[in-house]
Amino acid sequence: MMNSASLSSACSCLTWRTSSIVPVQLGFNHSTKYKSSPGRFHIACSSSSSSSDPLLVKAAKGEPVSRPPAWMMRQAGRYMAVYRKLAEKYPSFRERSETTDLIVEISLQPWEAFHPDGVIIFSDILTPLPAFGVPFDIEEVRGPVIQSPIRCEEGLKALHPIELEKLQFVGDSLRILRNEVEGRAAVLGFVGAPWTIATYIVEGGTTRTYTNIKSMCHTAPQVLRALLSHLTKAISDYIVFQVESGAHCIQIFDSWGGQLPPDMWDRWSKPYIEEIVSTVRNKCPETPLVLYINGNGGLLERMKGTGVDVIGLDWTVDLADGRKRLGSGISVQGNVDPAYLFSPLPALTDEIKRVVRCAGPRGHILNLGHGVLVGTPEEAVAHFFEVARSLKFTTPQGHVVEEPKLVV
Repeated sequence: MMNSASLSSACSCLTWRTSSIVPVQLGFNHSTKYKSSPGRFHIACSSSSSSSDPLLVKAAKGEPVSRPPAWMMRQAGRYMAVYRKLAEKYPSFRERSETTDLIVEISLQPWEAFHPDGVIIFSDILTPLPAFGVPFDIEEVRGPVIQSPIRCEEGLKALHPIELEKLQFVGDSLRILRNEVEGRAAVLGFVGAPWTIATYIVEGGTTRTYTNIKSMCHTAPQVLRALLSHLTKAISDYIVFQVESGAHCIQIFDSWGGQLPPDMWDRWSKPYIEEIVSTVRNKCPETPLVLYINGNGGLLERMKGTGVDVIGLDWTVDLADGRKRLGSGISVQGNVDPAYLFSPLPALTDEIKRVVRCAGPRGHILNLGHGVLVGTPEEAVAHFFEVARSLKFTTPQGHVVEEPKLVV
């Protein structure tokens, strides 16, 4: 990893040259029928690190890479015309995200179109809730709705250990995706962090104020701790299930952790993430874990303390400053402002280069600082990945040990 001196000058020490950008030809068969046989594909969590790891996995582990791997949060979704057409045929989000054939088709749409270095399963952080006793609906205007919020000890009685057989569509989809990409990209799974999942369960859906769950920290702390502990066990089991089904890497979304003051995050989110990391480390020691929090500028050092491999930075954090604050020994992901995808392509190119320069040549996964926005031009997404593929790290010649430099 980079030392503190190279971190401090990461934005200025790299050199560039111009070259043409050549799109990758995939040769993907659009008529492929997806079939899964659970018995023929299983990943042992204890498998050791391999030189055949996808580029993204190597970068997550801080290993040398030839270029920065790239993917995008929400890279499958409504900005793609092919997705909107499919959604017209299958208008229920639950159906699209809980039917194996549809999950695979949607997950592969950006793979076919843009060839990212990570293919993330099309799902939702709330998908596993019914498997441990929390049913939910998704309404067109309100979004997710939980009819029976848990705010007292009586509500805890509805919870039970996660029944992974009820999530077989997730396991089958990951197995198929792993076979479809054939090592040309990392297959990514994801979960919500306990605090973030608890916000939905306590508030009964989305919220802008988080008043119910924040007040529970003081009025019913024992109930909230019991809920968070139950979620921690369920989420840990769900991560291992995803890895055993084919996920190379797991991202933990503590999307609403940034709504907590740092000292409150230390008490009500961090310990549960630490427990998840410890459990997964014991069972799947070679699987990189990424932690992303929206609005995480005040939490970076605390996030590092959870023990994850990669910290996802949102676009409000200067990446060079984030590198200095986090130090060496941990990888970073991000953090192009999603709004840059609405800018002229030369401006987008310049911003991608700036972010990569600031990140340095080791331990960086190129991504946005948040998910792809609705209405994002597909040609801008294509350009993002074309620029990423055009970047190259070169190792300086000579006897002096130096970090690789970036050229294009």
